[in-house]
Formats: sequence, structure tokens, C-alpha cells
Amino acid sequence: MQENHYIGLEISRVSNLLRRNFGQSDMHREMTETTGKYGWIIGYLVEHQDEAVCQKDIESVFSIRRSTVSNMLKLMEKKGYIERISVDSDARLKRLVPTQKALEMHRRMVEKLRQREQMLRQDISEEELNTFFAVLQKIRHNIGEET
Repeated sequence: MQENHYIGLEISRVSNLLRRNFGQSDMHREMTETTGKYGWIIGYLVEHQDEAVCQKDIESVFSIRRSTVSNMLKLMEKKGYIERISVDSDARLKRLVPTQKALEMHRRMVEKLRQREQMLRQDISEEELNTFFAVLQKIRHNIGEET
């Protein structure tokens, strides 16, 4: 092992730099409005617009308790990110639909993420990226994540 080259330390350093860089970005300011899980839920709803996504789906996909999801969805509806629409086959079920505001926010986020990914990949060859991702997969496996 090379002196002063510890995998955990290097991952921590890069993580800190990414967090610091992200914290200064426009994307961070916009995501602060929706906060973590809301952004993921909006992304999921946008990606699954052709399906009848209901509260139970969100609970299952994100492993979140019913009461927590209920509160989150109420706030997202209040802030204008989602609408609840009755499902034809069962009036008790409400389909979760992203609003135009959510679609626009999602589009901006995806574009910012694409730009950030492009910046991170700058001057790194495809071969180096393949090696990088293979090594990360092995590290995740070594620390107990199922692959």
C-alpha cells in the first residue's frame, strides 16, 4: 500500500469537496426549497407519469412510513408540486401527478446534474471511468452492500 493513500480518506475528501461545491450551486438553492426526499419523489413521479402512482407506491419505493409520506405529500400539494387525482377504478385511491411547477423544477435539476456530471468527468477517459466504477462496486461489496 502506498504511503498516505487510504481509500476511506480519499473518498471522504472527495465527498467533502462535492458537498462544498454543491452547497455553492444554484441547484442547491433550488433543492433547499423542496428538500431531499421531495426532490426524489418528484423525480419518481416525473419518471412514472404514465403509471397511476399512489401513496402506497411512494411508501414502498422509498421505504417510508405511511404517516411520514402522508405529511410529505400534503406539504408538496400545498407548495404546488403535486396534485391528487381520483383513480377511475377506485375513488378512494388518489393518483399522484406532478404539476407544471414540479416538471419545470425537475427539468432544471436534471440539466444541472448533467452539467455537474460533465464537469466531474472532464479529462477522464472511458477506460478510467469503467475502472473507477468497477473499483467502487468492489468497495461497496467489501463493506457489505449487496451487488
